[in-house]
Amino acid sequence: MEPKPPDEWGPSSPVAAGGALAAVARYGIGGWFQLATRSDFPWGTMLVNVTGSLLLGFLMVWLLATTASVEVRTLLTVGVLGGYTTFSTLTYETVAMFQGGEWRRAGFYALGSLVLGLAALIMGRAARPCGVFCC
Repeated sequence: MEPKPPDEWGPSSPVAAGGALAAVARYGIGGWFQLATRSDFPWGTMLVNVTGSLLLGFLMVWLLATTASVEVRTLLTVGVLGGYTTFSTLTYETVAMFQGGEWRRAGFYALGSLVLGLAALIMGRAARPCGVFCC
């Protein structure tokens, strides 16, 4: 099977581009916040995951209320936000805390990430187009 030229890749090329840009943003924002907190607790990962949840909640409501194409929705939600948030890092850091005997920190981190992520997603969904965040 021959490789397809970029114009025949379909939705995968914008998803890949969005994911690549967002991964760089995640690395920069998460790293910066981690340094700013001067803590060994993974605040940078938590910030990225919670803000990603907020953005996903907002974007899903906003994009479905507009005439945004499936390709644009896929680019922003799967590509950009999929590359920005990082569940795998959250789980790795939680297990590392458990293995290090830091049961309370691990529990706080896992539960806090879930609760804050859910709250952020709900807040994002509550923001209406041309209401809180735009226009």
